[in-house]
Amino acid sequence: MKQVVQNYKSGELAVLDVPVPGCKPGGVLVRSAYSLISTGTELMKVSEAGMSMLGKARSRPDQVAKVMQSVATNGLPATYRKVMGKLDSYTPLGYSLCGVVEQVGAGIDDVKVGDLVACAGNEHALHAELNWVPKNLYAPVPEGLAPPHAAFGTVGSIAMQGVRQGEPQLGEVALVIGLGLIGQLVVQLLTAAGVRVVGADPDPARCELAEQLGAAACGDPASAAVEAAVAELTDGHGVDQVFLAAGGGSNQPVELAARLARDRGRVVDIGKCRLDLPWNAYYEKELDVRFSRSYGPGRYDPSYELEGRDYPIGYVRWTERRNLACFLDLVARGRVDVEPLVSHIADFDDAVETYQRLKDGELKAVAVLFRYPEQEEEAGEAQAPSVTVPAAPPAAKVSTPARSAKTPVRLAFVGAGNYATSMLLPHLARREGVELSTVVTTTALSGANAQRKFGFAKATTDLDVVLGDKSVDAVFVVTRHSSHAELTRQALLAGKTVFVEKPLALTEDELAGVLAAVEESGNDRLQVGFNRRFAPLLTEAKERFGVRTGPASLRYLVNAGKLQHGSWYLQQGAEGSRFAGEGGHFIDTASLLLEADPVSVYATAAPGNDDLQVVLRYPDGSTATISYVTTGAPGFPKETLDLLADGKVLRLDDFVRASVHGRKKWVSSRLPKARDKGQNAELAAFVKAVRTGGPMPVPLESLVATTAATLAVQTGLAAGTPVTLARTP
Repeated sequence: MKQVVQNYKSGELAVLDVPVPGCKPGGVLVRSAYSLISTGTELMKVSEAGMSMLGKARSRPDQVAKVMQSVATNGLPATYRKVMGKLDSYTPLGYSLCGVVEQVGAGIDDVKVGDLVACAGNEHALHAELNWVPKNLYAPVPEGLAPPHAAFGTVGSIAMQGVRQGEPQLGEVALVIGLGLIGQLVVQLLTAAGVRVVGADPDPARCELAEQLGAAACGDPASAAVEAAVAELTDGHGVDQVFLAAGGGSNQPVELAARLARDRGRVVDIGKCRLDLPWNAYYEKELDVRFSRSYGPGRYDPSYELEGRDYPIGYVRWTERRNLACFLDLVARGRVDVEPLVSHIADFDDAVETYQRLKDGELKAVAVLFRYPEQEEEAGEAQAPSVTVPAAPPAAKVSTPARSAKTPVRLAFVGAGNYATSMLLPHLARREGVELSTVVTTTALSGANAQRKFGFAKATTDLDVVLGDKSVDAVFVVTRHSSHAELTRQALLAGKTVFVEKPLALTEDELAGVLAAVEESGNDRLQVGFNRRFAPLLTEAKERFGVRTGPASLRYLVNAGKLQHGSWYLQQGAEGSRFAGEGGHFIDTASLLLEADPVSVYATAAPGNDDLQVVLRYPDGSTATISYVTTGAPGFPKETLDLLADGKVLRLDDFVRASVHGRKKWVSSRLPKARDKGQNAELAAFVKAVRTGGPMPVPLESLVATTAATLAVQTGLAAGTPVTLARTP
């Protein structure tokens, strides 16, 4: 299928061929009929992409701060690779469309194949021929409403949420500053609610349009016309509400709002405009400044948008979906008229040219629609299953014969997120004797990006394409934590050698399922991404420390830091705790240095945060204490480790320097470029095992023991007592 994309680094716009998205449970697959270009939000994104790197940095100081923090934590080269990887990727455009339901996922009973729906979301209502849309981000189109008009649903919901934040009352007077697409819709919604409206915009054509659609008066904000109209309509008291629907870097809108609002009036910010509030003006009138968050309650809440968990109507009357349905109803009943807003309808194939004309100012428009060609039924495309398919049939006993050195090792990836594209694929793409066969992703564009950047032969959203491909030697599972165990189980049963990023499992049942697959298939060709044990600096320090004769004491401080708001790591109900997700790294490193697997785990947590103290006991009496802390200073090194035994001390400082103190002292050179946490060496060992058919880099027993110890931390926290680890057969 085709999709409109943009490269944020180069500014390139393209209509790209990408895989068809799968129809996952909890949503529907929609074939687009019309999609709407947001001439405000989207053109701002298109303009930013055309800036220099310095210009991009100036426009997004919040992102620059995140980059600087990443440099302090991960080093400059790793951060550079990650940032350039994200910038040099195609990103989607679009978030408002109307289309026909082509496939219905499990758990959906309110629409059927062939129904017309309006869809919302900058990840689900894209300028693409097909989109998978979760339940709370679509609404059925009322009978008689034309598809081009229904495509306004999302921007209509944005305008409606802004109006709701203003709490307008019958007979009040409102000022709308900015009469672009959102401003024009706000004018109509306020008029429909019995509010008299004054509009302000420097474009005379937009002022004239707003007056045609119900505004009492409109004018240039720099002229005296707007102020005169407000004075006449309010008897000099000022407007009850001001709606900021303007963009740009001028502070004029907020200054005008203060001047024309009444005492204790409300100022609602809908657009992305400069907000340097003049303190005296806002203080003296005690103005109530409010923000309108996109389409309404539910926005940015994964449990609402992705998992379909609705808010009870008795507590949240208007949600994203209810706003969407309400706006469609108003348009269907003629209370809002969007037809005068349509400046241009372009064929979808002409998308790049249309954006360029808008950017250059050749096409002056309030709203532009893409019209998609009508498609004949394509059973093969429409029925493409998602990644979450039933398990493949059990494989026969697995043998892994040695391969010719000239025969490439064919690898497939399930998942192509940040870690895969910054820490794994760059190493594999340039490794001799490796062929990247197929990448499987849940979103079509991420697969297309990985295919373009790393040279995969194929990109798909269908896991069966990989599991059924006998030419694929090994499968990398690099998805969200909750899917690791099931995808690993399926790949093992299909007879594949598997590399799964940590964690292997989030529960004991998931771990048991993986082991059952090993037993059923006879396939134990498994590696978990515990890369730190392969770090060259740690390997050399361990060799310098030498053979240990007595029990050891190990202290491992992990300065994990706070997570960014919105991180999927915070979805503990679905993805497990932070320690369940990454604690295996530190337990595996401790077990490597102590040359054994732990026999018991004791864990205690600081109340009210994610700070943990984990004590591991080993068979010879050695102990390892892992302090996993989220409340430390962000500038302090992330990982520091000390191993003490036999009158010697091994010290590791964040994988940039190591030392051993004993009868002789050894101190490594500081790594000149970056922290090497072992990913490249880990991948080399894995590829060698696949090529030669030799033993896996880490025995399965060790992988299972580390996973079991990680899971025991949560058990120990709940019980408040040490947890004994039974030996796994």
